[in-house]
Amino acid sequence: MKKFNKVVSAVMASAMVVSMLAGCTDAASTDTPDAKTDTAQQTNNSSDSGATFKIGAIGPLTGGAAAYGNAVCNAAELAVDEINAAGGINGYQIEYNKEDDEHNAEKSVNAYNTLKDWGMQILVGPTTSTPSIAVSEYTKADNMFQLTPSGSAVDCVKYDNVFRVCFSDPNQGIASAQYIADKKLATKVGVIYDSSDVYSNGIYQKFAEEAKSKNLEIVSAEAFTQDNNTDFSVQLQKAKDAGADLVFLPIYYKDASLILTQANTMGYTPTFFGVDGMDGILTVDNFDTKLAEGVMLLTPFAADATDDLTVNFVKNYQDKYGEVPNQFAADAYDAVYILKQALEAKNVTPDMSISDICEAVKGAMVEIEAAGLTSSKMTWDASGEPNKEPKAVVIKEGAYVSAE
Repeated sequence: MKKFNKVVSAVMASAMVVSMLAGCTDAASTDTPDAKTDTAQQTNNSSDSGATFKIGAIGPLTGGAAAYGNAVCNAAELAVDEINAAGGINGYQIEYNKEDDEHNAEKSVNAYNTLKDWGMQILVGPTTSTPSIAVSEYTKADNMFQLTPSGSAVDCVKYDNVFRVCFSDPNQGIASAQYIADKKLATKVGVIYDSSDVYSNGIYQKFAEEAKSKNLEIVSAEAFTQDNNTDFSVQLQKAKDAGADLVFLPIYYKDASLILTQANTMGYTPTFFGVDGMDGILTVDNFDTKLAEGVMLLTPFAADATDDLTVNFVKNYQDKYGEVPNQFAADAYDAVYILKQALEAKNVTPDMSISDICEAVKGAMVEIEAAGLTSSKMTWDASGEPNKEPKAVVIKEGAYVSAE
């Protein structure tokens, strides 16, 4: 569905364009709850006329995926504050609200209804895939424009009102196989994936297909589920016995931290290679981050990049939130600036209906070319998929650095 540049060997580590155009699952349920709470967290900056754009964000602010949701919501807030300070969008200020969905589809729909009651006109989110898919049923019915920074499952953008900033799951799998093969990182590859998760399983399936075409030998492919994700000794032993010198982990960071810990206990030291779900592994409670030394992951953002845009973003994010931003933060920051560019391209004003705003932004998205933290060139087609090149980082001395 996405026009994807397969020349992954040219993974970018160069500076991104500085001009400010800048800018995964749980039990699914799409029942409509009565969702009126007083928990909305708000940045309210009204224009002199009283009219404002109302942008909402949804993500897991608590629970096991909180590293993702807080990064998305914080970075979106940072972008909103900057835009407001610079004069807003088409002369209008932005109001911003964020809601916690705990990485749960039903709670994400609940959060959407809360934000809609508040007056949301555009949604940035949800952060993870299954909640994003569930909420898209409602944004489609309301014809509200939805831009998910990081919902990567294919069905996240199945409707024409939904676009994304990140790569889809299949393209992460394809790009990972290409990168590993082109950089000659391994001769034999083991895979450990979550067969109960659409995100993990989708990446693995495409990785396996592309690995075959790239003559990468997958010597073991072992699954687990969220009902059985505490002991990975069997999966690791099979990879070790098969001689895998690289283990591909298309999984989330908490499971990955257990795998790295248990591999160390076994004396098994392959290269571990992950995708965006690995981002956050350095924040896991009680995890010895030394065990992540040398771990690689495909990501559109490296916090150590030296271009002005990245340097300023990292500094401002650290100053405000006390931590180094991850790629989810970069995706969300880009998302808000992408919306700004799209709204300005069509001269959208906040007094327009939600549906009219949606139609205008949809039209702009297939016409604009954006530059940001996650790519110096981003375009979209009507499928909602981005066209941009991926990058890879490696963990060195407890930090993500650009891979050569």
